[in-house]
Amino acid sequence: MNEPLFTFDAGSATHVGKVRVRNEDSHLVRSDAGLWAVADGMGGHEAGNVASELVVAALDTVSSSKSAAEFLEQVQSRVLLANRQILELRRQRGGIVIGSTVTVLLISENHYACLWAGDSRLYLASRGAIRQVSRDHTEIEELLASGGVTIDEARDWPTNVITRAVGVRDNPELEIVSGAFEACDIFVLCSDGLTRHVTDDEILECVSTRDAQASSTALVHLALERGGLDNVTVIVVRTTNQTPKQERTIPAAILQAPPAEVWE
Repeated sequence: MNEPLFTFDAGSATHVGKVRVRNEDSHLVRSDAGLWAVADGMGGHEAGNVASELVVAALDTVSSSKSAAEFLEQVQSRVLLANRQILELRRQRGGIVIGSTVTVLLISENHYACLWAGDSRLYLASRGAIRQVSRDHTEIEELLASGGVTIDEARDWPTNVITRAVGVRDNPELEIVSGAFEACDIFVLCSDGLTRHVTDDEILECVSTRDAQASSTALVHLALERGGLDNVTVIVVRTTNQTPKQERTIPAAILQAPPAEVWE
């Protein structure tokens, strides 16, 4: 891949929460490769923990790539490998329900890609605003999108069933979005143990005033203070220029290319 245009201040934190007896979240910080991931396992008899670990272990084998497209292809292949491994684990354990959400952030040059299945999220904080990059793969999100329920009804919805995950079908339905980012933008990856307690605006305030590790730790503590009803995992990635702006030259082809083309 080309010489990186950015350096990364990355931090992470995870906690079992105040209700669960086991932390079924797993996460990966590979700033050297421009790769970060959060996986949230599901399943009884310790299977959820194993499922999320299989996803992260597979992603951790991603190596240096010659292009963004090859980078993305590697990540997709690792998720498919983890999917096969989880399906085999299900077979060995008599067909019990096992699976894992996953949200992956990839950075190449001044573009990012997000690949995910489930309701673990990626946020992008930029210029004093925050937006959710990923879209929750949940029953309630689909009902909202179709107009089946209102926003007010969704707040009191009794269950939030995940509609996509790794390890539940032969071919996992992965969604991918991509875009450009700027120096000083901040990415936040998290499991739903954070977002069930902490609002988007609170996430923005936290990451805007602290470094990456302090932000990750503070967000986990905030979720715990408000009940800690689930495992909670947070990764914060702050981007900075690799070289001073006036000395930095970005190839014209990158500046002119639509974000999606970088990953094709």
